[in-house]
Amino acid sequence: MHRPSRRAFLRLGGVSAAGALGAVFPAEVAYMPDDSFIRLRRRWLEVIAGPGHELGAGPYRDRLAELGRAAARYQGTMAPARTSLWPDQAFPSFAATPRRLRTMAHAYALEGTGLTGDASLAAAVATGVDHYRRHVYAAGAEPAGNWWHWEIGVPKALLEAAVLIGPHLSERRSADLRAAVGHFVPERRFSDYSGTSTGANRVDLCVVLLLRAMLGSDHGRAALAASALSPVFRLVSDGDGFYRDGSFIQHTHVPYQGAYGVTLLSGLATLFAVLRGSPWEVVDQNVFDMVERSFAPFVRDGAAMDLVRGRGVARRPFGDHERGREIAAAILLLGESASAAERARWQALVKGWAVRSTYRPMTAQAEPAFRARLAAVLADDAVPAAPEPAGHRLLPMSARAVHRRPGWCAALSMASYRIGHYEHGNGENLRGWHTGSGMLYWWAGRHGDHYSDSFWTTVDPYRLPGTTVSTRRLPDGAGEGWGDTCPPGRWVGGATDGTYAIAGQHLNGLESTMEAFKSWVFLDDAVVCLGAGITGEDGAPVETVVDNRRTGAALATGAGWAHLDGHGGYVLRDGGLLRTSRERRTGGGTARDYVTLWLDHGLDPRAAGYAYLLLPGASQAETRARAADAGWAAGRRRAAERLDAQVRPPGRSGGRVEDRHRTATLTCFCLHGLLSTRRVYPLCIVGRMTVSYTLLGLLEEADRHGYDLKQAYDRRFGAAKPIRFGQVYRTLAQLVRDGLVEILGVEPGAGPDRKRYAITPEGVTDLDRWLAEPEDPQPQLQTVLFTKVTLALMSGRPAAEFLDAQRTRHLDAMRTLTVARREAVSAQDALLADYQLFHVEADLRWIDHAAGRLPALAEEAGDDHRLSGS
Repeated sequence: MHRPSRRAFLRLGGVSAAGALGAVFPAEVAYMPDDSFIRLRRRWLEVIAGPGHELGAGPYRDRLAELGRAAARYQGTMAPARTSLWPDQAFPSFAATPRRLRTMAHAYALEGTGLTGDASLAAAVATGVDHYRRHVYAAGAEPAGNWWHWEIGVPKALLEAAVLIGPHLSERRSADLRAAVGHFVPERRFSDYSGTSTGANRVDLCVVLLLRAMLGSDHGRAALAASALSPVFRLVSDGDGFYRDGSFIQHTHVPYQGAYGVTLLSGLATLFAVLRGSPWEVVDQNVFDMVERSFAPFVRDGAAMDLVRGRGVARRPFGDHERGREIAAAILLLGESASAAERARWQALVKGWAVRSTYRPMTAQAEPAFRARLAAVLADDAVPAAPEPAGHRLLPMSARAVHRRPGWCAALSMASYRIGHYEHGNGENLRGWHTGSGMLYWWAGRHGDHYSDSFWTTVDPYRLPGTTVSTRRLPDGAGEGWGDTCPPGRWVGGATDGTYAIAGQHLNGLESTMEAFKSWVFLDDAVVCLGAGITGEDGAPVETVVDNRRTGAALATGAGWAHLDGHGGYVLRDGGLLRTSRERRTGGGTARDYVTLWLDHGLDPRAAGYAYLLLPGASQAETRARAADAGWAAGRRRAAERLDAQVRPPGRSGGRVEDRHRTATLTCFCLHGLLSTRRVYPLCIVGRMTVSYTLLGLLEEADRHGYDLKQAYDRRFGAAKPIRFGQVYRTLAQLVRDGLVEILGVEPGAGPDRKRYAITPEGVTDLDRWLAEPEDPQPQLQTVLFTKVTLALMSGRPAAEFLDAQRTRHLDAMRTLTVARREAVSAQDALLADYQLFHVEADLRWIDHAAGRLPALAEEAGDDHRLSGS
């Protein structure tokens, strides 16, 4: 096995052999202050070289030789002139010129390129870096074009090249480069976590700052590069960053694990590895949690799913496989800083992806470092190849869902009031208009390339699979750029037990009057797709695209069903007419075959609907059998029984449907194990109450130890909803992690817990929001209403106003359920409506009773406050 040589480290350190040996081998001498940067440069080289490799091994040898040939070609054609460094790259050449200089520096620093340690190559890099700085990246230049080139792309490439060639860049040239970077990336960029200094951009900026510190042995800037990462680690509740449910958002409204998220993860993995063991070492458990919570769910067989790639889907063929490889590379590198258990799980995860990534091998075009790390994992018999998991991941904060069952996978992309219809920017993805209109991706068997090979350049942008759209023509780049155009719909989300799921979307068309209510039920062998209230006034037909497959496979159709050979089947409900077409489409210089299936709702439909079943991987015989089963919509009843969910009727705000749609038909709901699609109403799903907000309310009253907090909870709420000490401490840990609660310090309390907790300003804001939001009627709601009334009285908030708002919400629900009962077409439907109606009536009686007793309740709350000694 080969590691970067001692000679390579001496080149990077720029010191004498006698002075450098101790820096290369930390066990031989103790740290000296100036050793820190020699070690950082060594670690940087280790990161880009990989942990160890056989120089003679085919893939690694070939990639290094290719790198050497490219560097030699660039060196031979470099011709510094006033307007260029290479004749074919006129300035500013923000991407190509800095990238070529970095490639040359890699060939100089890495063993096995044929140019390792070549002084003439290093001199050429030094000349090129300084030439580009003087003519393009000068400290006094006025930035033009995209800010990213000036603050991230260009400085990162130039600084890395400068660090890798070490003493071949003179001190004067080094100082000039550092000054230029300081001009475009001043320290004030790190003082505020906002704008373009958040998420992946903040991590990239920290990488730039660290490289600048490494080049100038600058302790202060190295410390700032490490400390400025802190905001990235915090979970957020809005804007850019990672969310509790695993969502990652960049550009405020765009789910982005598969692009900016990859950059962030890769940057953090690099920084963790380079800084490990230094005075500026960085470790944060949230970063490690991101791997399995935010990234792994969106990788299938080595390809990153397009629903979290923003405008990046339109860039080039096989972009999903490239991004999947980058995620895998970042995970393996991050594993070197993680625990042994995490590292073992992640290696198995990546090995499974690599083994199954047969269409586009994961090593194709991979950098040497990833080849080395992956080769070690593949050769290690102690590391198993993890299979594709089975289960459901619902990410409501990004309006995304991924459903995995043995042999197939589906993923859902929606838009909401917080998630944009689509993203375009820099001239990219100008026709991605409908990717948030309920696009349903699915893969069965070995069709891992379905959305890879020129799909986005050839597919009909008005017929993306699963979407409901107005066919009104849209201009390129319709809506605001960067994902800023969000629909008003709040009824977007779902519920899952981790295996099965139900999801719904109130869809408003982009620059269109079209709206619809779409629902999906994810089962063992199928996805039930339903739509209701489909309405439009655009003067154009409205369609629901059942599927649009990039394939030339044979299509068979029958009464109420269709089957695509080698892919799966489709079953229609209530005799809908399924239209089909086969066409060869061109785009981006390529041509691809498509089979399209859709439902035509007509010109300017009024309250149209649909119901169909998607059967990934099903045979034609299985599809015909499901079509003949009159009860197919009941699906797998055990799935409904396992969903810990209840229905809620529409209301006037926040996640509810407008009044005029309260009698819409052909959506779905789940109630106590019964899934029905015969005639139902636009109802949404809610989860169970947690104790989090109750604890926040008690902490707003007074700071407390965990033991004292449990006693206060029992005194006020224990009879209605008892909890254990373990639940209190687990909830507090979660609240601390989310920034809603902080630990003031350690001091004696009334029991064993000695940490004192306090609510943060963010916690107060979250509590205000929860207390102000009326609860939707549901069984067992009384404990939630009781808790809210009590907390409102304790904190001096207007409990009477809350009860008035709650009464209005319940009366709305009664009207909706009364219509449902009157229009029921079966005794079963009527019984379901009665069940909800009787509970709502009981809640209303309790609300009126509570309103009459508010003065007495307020007095008791005050007595409790005095008794607690707060």
